[in-house]
Amino acid sequence: MTRIDDIPDVPDISADWYRDIVSWADDTPPMGQTFMEHFTDAGLLLLVGLWALALWRTRRGPARPMAVALISAGGAVAAYLVSEAAKGILAVERPCRTMRDVAIIADECPPTGDWSFPSNHATIAVALAVAILLTSWRLGLLALPIAALTAFSRVFLGVHYPHDVIAGVLIGAFVTVIVVLVLRYPGTKLVTLLRERTVLRRLLTAGPSPVGASAAQDRETAAKN
Repeated sequence: MTRIDDIPDVPDISADWYRDIVSWADDTPPMGQTFMEHFTDAGLLLLVGLWALALWRTRRGPARPMAVALISAGGAVAAYLVSEAAKGILAVERPCRTMRDVAIIADECPPTGDWSFPSNHATIAVALAVAILLTSWRLGLLALPIAALTAFSRVFLGVHYPHDVIAGVLIGAFVTVIVVLVLRYPGTKLVTLLRERTVLRRLLTAGPSPVGASAAQDRETAAKN
């Protein structure tokens, strides 16, 4: 058995939690294990769908919600890039390769070079959930538990330590919020400008209101922000 205190770059408490969660997961019903195996990726697809729905709904409102939806998606991409850069720099081995005596639910352990810290799945899931929440709080309340379960599934399946997931959650939330705070004002002005162009208005707005009235409303909202 691998000694927990012999694992480099891994907090002992996280390694303890990993063993406990993976051991519990191994005792869960096969149906639950199969669900988590599929949900770990399906959760991300659900979140992308919810974000697209939230974006579509912003076509009926002023420019700011649409700008936030678009910018927050960019924030999610930025969060992923930060997470991926950290993985490459820190190069922490996966727990399923370090603790070879532990049985995991996942079909296989990711190869060496596909590093453990932080979790990209957790980063993307939480970044998307934050993006949805900033756009529509109703859809956001649905997105948050999906993101939480997606993040937890990475430990359940045995491919990440708990602290990998926690770091991914923090990166996803922090980077997305910062990007929105920095870019929401110029983004609102850009969406307002684009909505005035006849070619793009069909994509960026909904309803029969004249272009001039819609643009005036968007300019007023942009000015208030």
